[in-house]
Amino acid sequence: MRLLIAAFFAAIAIPAFAQNSPGPTLAAVLKKGYVECSVPSGTPGFGYVDSKGEFRGLDVDTCRAVAAAIFGDATKARFVGLNGAQRLPALQSGQIDLVIQTLTQTQSREAANGLLFTGVNFYDGQSFLVRKSSGVKTAKDLAGASICVSAGSTSELNLADWSQATGIKINPVVFERVDEGRTAYDKGRCDAYSTDASQLATIATIMHDPDDQMVLPDIISKEPLGPAVRQGDDQWYEIVKWTLNALIEAEEQGITQANVEEKLTSATPQTKRLLGLVGDYGKFMALDNKWALNAIRAVGNYGEMFERNFGPLKMARGKNALWSKGGLMYSAPIR
Repeated sequence: MRLLIAAFFAAIAIPAFAQNSPGPTLAAVLKKGYVECSVPSGTPGFGYVDSKGEFRGLDVDTCRAVAAAIFGDATKARFVGLNGAQRLPALQSGQIDLVIQTLTQTQSREAANGLLFTGVNFYDGQSFLVRKSSGVKTAKDLAGASICVSAGSTSELNLADWSQATGIKINPVVFERVDEGRTAYDKGRCDAYSTDASQLATIATIMHDPDDQMVLPDIISKEPLGPAVRQGDDQWYEIVKWTLNALIEAEEQGITQANVEEKLTSATPQTKRLLGLVGDYGKFMALDNKWALNAIRAVGNYGEMFERNFGPLKMARGKNALWSKGGLMYSAPIR
């Protein structure tokens, strides 16, 4: 009798909760034939349009990985560059499927805006970009300064919070689009530009005088950046969440875009599950069991994405290194 009961629960435990047919978002994505993501369009490292008109960057690659997990084809990703005020309403209304746009996870964005964050693809913090020639060395030196910032962003709120908490009076100059604020700073309309420190490091390289730029050492906020989806579709949330986890897990296991085919002969249980050689981990989400394999084939592991997009900018991994190497990147297990 015990054996019969154990066999019964073993048979129903997973299928009872797995959604093996496409839910509303996946069904809509499959019908139109592509995943549409809001990504940065002018932020080197995260998202920008290159000289050939192609989108490049970490956030762009994350969207391509999701497309590959679903279709087995990374070209089934489409990108739109919305400003800070447009991106969340576009996601809420169903105009786009996913926001991966240097978007900070916050309590209000989930609880009050009907969003869910699927993980962190970059750990960051806000700082200030200033001109070396200004003589500013720390954030305290910005008293009375005009500071460019993007409207509708966490950067705008953080700047106000920092000013109030420290008693340092500043004059925010708010712009609807990131590129407008950046250009205004470059033309001398602002004494400083404030956003996430990683973005400031990349923005400094495209100023008309890069050698005169400096990111201050002060970090005034926590900025865990990651993809966001609409609430109400657990399956779509799981697809995006576990695709990101799979890319981190691949780096943990030493699986790369170059050696992933060789790893198909691995006897390691974790590798066999990740690459779809055993189990129905893809079918649980109404995907092919090779979903993670297809994502890795398309963009490589997380470390490869980081190096491809931030290596040329000489940006260190820092907090974005694997947990086993002193960083915060950690994948939940696929099992």
